[in-house]
Amino acid sequence: MLEWFDFAAYGFFASVIGQQFFPDDDKTLSLLAAFGVFASGFLVRPIGAAFFGHLGDRKGREVVLRWSVILMGLSTFGLGALPSYHSIGVAAPILLTLLRMVQGFSVGGEFTGSIIYLVENAAPNRRGSVGVWAFVGAIIGMLAGSLTGAVINDVLTPEQVASWGWRIPFLSGVSIMLVGAFFRCSLKAQPVKSGPSRLPLWMAVKTEWPAMLKIMGMFLLGSAGFYMMFIYLTSYLHTEFGMAEGMALEINSISMLALLFCSLGWAWVSDQIGRKPVLLISSIGCLLLTFPLFKLIQHETAWFVFLGQLGFAVLIGATLGASTAVMVENTRQAYRCSAVSLAYNITLAIFGGTTPMVATWLIEETKNPLEPAYYLIVLSALSTLAISLLPETHRRELDRDPAS
Repeated sequence: MLEWFDFAAYGFFASVIGQQFFPDDDKTLSLLAAFGVFASGFLVRPIGAAFFGHLGDRKGREVVLRWSVILMGLSTFGLGALPSYHSIGVAAPILLTLLRMVQGFSVGGEFTGSIIYLVENAAPNRRGSVGVWAFVGAIIGMLAGSLTGAVINDVLTPEQVASWGWRIPFLSGVSIMLVGAFFRCSLKAQPVKSGPSRLPLWMAVKTEWPAMLKIMGMFLLGSAGFYMMFIYLTSYLHTEFGMAEGMALEINSISMLALLFCSLGWAWVSDQIGRKPVLLISSIGCLLLTFPLFKLIQHETAWFVFLGQLGFAVLIGATLGASTAVMVENTRQAYRCSAVSLAYNITLAIFGGTTPMVATWLIEETKNPLEPAYYLIVLSALSTLAISLLPETHRRELDRDPAS
C-alpha cells in the first residue's frame, strides 16, 4: 500500500510533470513525454524481476520484500526533490527517467514477491482470498494517491500545484522506506526448496515457459485494463473532454474503491467455483462491454462517467481477484519466484506501463477518442484465448506439478 501510493502518483500528476520536465507549447507532446518516462519504469521491471526472482528462489521471499521497499522509498523521495527543467535544463528529464527506472526495478521484485509469499502461506481453500491482498494493498495505495491528488487540486490553485503541490506525494518516500522496512523485518523466514540448479532464472525459462506464456496471456487484460481505466483515465477525461482534474480524480477514487471490493469478492468466488470461470467472466465481459462502457465514460454528465468506470471496476476486479492464485498455482516452487516475476513483469512492461502512452498516441494519430477502447477489446480477445488454455488449479495441492 505504502509503495504503490507514490508509484501511482506519477500517473495522476502526469500532465503537470510533463510541463515541469518536458515544457512544450503542445501539451499533448508534453503528456506523451511524461507517459514515456512512466513507461520506462515498467520496461526495467523484467530486469528487476530477474534479479529479485533469483534472490527470492535462492535466499527466500522475505529477503526480496525487505530490500525492494528500501530502493522504492529512496527513489521516490528523489523524484519529489528533483529540480525541474527550468532549473537544471536537460539534466532534469534524464534524472527523472533514471529515478523512474530505479522505481521500476524495485517493483519488479516487490509485487510478485508479495503475491508468492501470501499464496504460499495461505490455507489451500483460501489461496485466492489471501493472495488478492497483494492487489488490495496496491489498490489502497493508488486510492490514497488518487484522494491525495483530488485534495491537492481542490485546496491549491493550479499555479501552486504546478509549482510545488505535485511533489507532496513523492516526498513521502522516506516514511515509506522506514515504515515498510520496519514491518517487513518481522516477516517469518520461509524455507526455500531449491532446485538442482543454482540458476533458478535459467531453469524457470527452461522448464516453466509454457506456464509463463499462459500467465502472460491471461494478464494482458488485467495489465492494460487497470492502467487504462484507473491511471490514464484521469488525464483522458481532462485532456479530451475538458473535465476538471479534481472531478476526474474524485470519480477515479470512488471507482477504485469499488474495484477493491470487487477484487475481494471475485477472489472469494474463485475459491468456491474455480479460477477459470472468474477469469472468463472478466475477459469475455470486457470483450463485449468495453465499447458501450467507453461511450458512457465520454458522456458530459459526471454520473454517466462514473457508471462507465464502475462497470470496468467490476470486470477488471474479476481478473485481479483470481489471477494471484493462478500465477502461483501454475508454477513449481523451486523456480516460482523467477517464473512468476518474469511472466508478470514482462506483461506489465509491454502492455501495462505503455498503455497511457499508447492510448495518447492512438488518439493523437486518429483524432478518435474511442481508439483506446478498440485497443482494450483486442487484448480482451487475446486474454480469453490464453485463459481457455489454462488448467483449473484451485483445488490442487500447491507443490503438485501444475502440468499433471
